[in-house]
Amino acid sequence: MNQKRRWALPAIVALVLSVLAGPAISAAPAVDERLGVPIVVYGADLTADQKAGVKSSLKVEEEAEVEEITVSGQDLGKYIQGSNSRARMYSSAKITVTEPGSGLVIQIVTPENITQVTSDMYANAMLTAGIEDANVDVAAPKPVTGHSALAGIYKAYEASGGTLDTERTDVANDELTVATELAEKSGVDEQKVTELLTELKQQIAEQNPATKEDVERIVTEQLDKLQIELSPEDRQLLVDLMDRIRQLDIDFSKWSDQLGQFAQDFNDKYGDKIRETVNDEGFWQKVKDFFNNLIDSVRSLFG
Repeated sequence: MNQKRRWALPAIVALVLSVLAGPAISAAPAVDERLGVPIVVYGADLTADQKAGVKSSLKVEEEAEVEEITVSGQDLGKYIQGSNSRARMYSSAKITVTEPGSGLVIQIVTPENITQVTSDMYANAMLTAGIEDANVDVAAPKPVTGHSALAGIYKAYEASGGTLDTERTDVANDELTVATELAEKSGVDEQKVTELLTELKQQIAEQNPATKEDVERIVTEQLDKLQIELSPEDRQLLVDLMDRIRQLDIDFSKWSDQLGQFAQDFNDKYGDKIRETVNDEGFWQKVKDFFNNLIDSVRSLFG
């Protein structure tokens, strides 16, 4: 009897949690014939077992249909100037092109194995590269920095019918490098780095600076605004990066709107959603009902 009671409580908890979570949806998504199927790109240096693990992490089997390709060090050289064509490629990704105006949704599905690059850093770099509307999942079978995933994303995007400017992809890679260096070596919070880069790019788009001196002024203003202190060397990295972005062939009037939406999404992600949950009476009523029902169930077991 005691053993039966011991197993009954976890069963009750699981049952109630499943009720709160709502019914599961098991049907595979339909293929959107206008946009094409998801593209899955695997790092060329994955072993068979690693590839199987990545495939599972990216939930490839849940898609109605996919196209699978491989990204190698040679591809890295195509999109990023001066890169090592013999680089080991483990980061992998699944990219689904979405409706124009839907924006970027990036998810790192193996966060324990992508050690430097955050989902927001990927999104910022992809926007610089010219990818505006897509859902992207990133995975790796073992700890890696995550930088090479960008090359895979670029290759997958072009395989889906998109076109990319290699100058923009090269600047996007520099942006990702600066972002991770600020977070890893300079001790700036990752979220703060993303906020800084987004604000800087938006100011570049809105002010359309004519000279590198104008860019330097914008960098100084945003660092002061966000209360970020950097070494002269790191400050120069930012100035050089933003000056390269200034010189790209980009429709800055359109880009400003996209960055504004990206900034709003970032604020929602780390601010508004938390406050909404805390103030959501329906959410707290569910919590209250859950524990009341749980107590009643336990009482019935021992009554």
